This record gives sequence, structure tokens and C-alpha cells, in this order.
Amino acid sequence: MRTTRALAASAAAVALVGIAAPTATAWEQPTSVTASPNAVARGGQIVLTVSGGNACATMGSTISSNAFPTTNLTSRDGRTATATVRINANANPGAYDVFTHCEGQRKKFEDVFTVIGGVRGGLGGSSSTGATPTDIAIGGGLVAAALIGGGLFWMRRRSENKI
Repeated sequence: MRTTRALAASAAAVALVGIAAPTATAWEQPTSVTASPNAVARGGQIVLTVSGGNACATMGSTISSNAFPTTNLTSRDGRTATATVRINANANPGAYDVFTHCEGQRKKFEDVFTVIGGVRGGLGGSSSTGATPTDIAIGGGLVAAALIGGGLFWMRRRSENKI
């Protein structure tokens, strides 16, 4: 009777470990996400590479951030997955986190890439279409100076021939 209980307890323990082990090792978490280049301007493209484990090599794996829309990951070798993303034109300058979504699991990677901000130059009072009256006056003055200078040069050469 004692032996039967011990065997039953052992069988139950082995069954529990046998059932729990595949669940515990089913999802191999990615260990890193790298960006190339790691600093990019708004509207630029970067290539993100997910390494470690093989979970993000499965179909339907995605990567996302506040700086770009959710993008599908593609794997070539089964150990790494990549995605080429375009940074939103309205992304704020600063460091951005990236989230991987693989086999129903989500993992956060902090400060993977940096969006650099440009100077807001603006138009500064200039006109963006057509010539302004100032442009026309400057152009007309240059043409007039060229005509007067050319005429004087031609008249001088003409008077030299009479001597």
C-alpha cells in the first residue's frame, strides 16, 4: 500500500513536470534589438534586427514603436528577424523604445534608436512661388548694367578702328 502511494505520487510528479516543461520553454524570448543606423532624422529609414531565440522568426511576428507603425518581421536564418521601417515625419526628437510581438508575447527594449530633430527654418518672409517685385527690380538692374557695359565696350572698340 505504501509502495502504491509512493509510485502514484512519483507518477503524478513526473506527469506534472512533463506537462509544465514544454510550456516553460515554448517561447524563447528575443535578447536584443539593434537599429542601423541608431540615429535617424524624421522621415528616414532604419533596419531593426531582433536577435536571440527563434520566436520572432515565426510568421506574424511584428515590431512596433511610437515613432513608426507596426511592421512585420522577416527571418532568413531562423535565429534573427529584421524589419525596415520609416520614421514618422512628426516624430519628436529623442530616444525611442521598441516592442516585439512574437507568438502572442510582447517584450520591450528601451532606447533602441534616436530620432534627431532638424532646425525649423521656415520661409522667413520669403515668397515660395513666383518672383517678387524686388526680384524683378534686381534682375532688371543687372540686365540694364549688362546692356550699358556691353554698349560702352562695343562703342570703345568701334572708335579704336577709326584711328
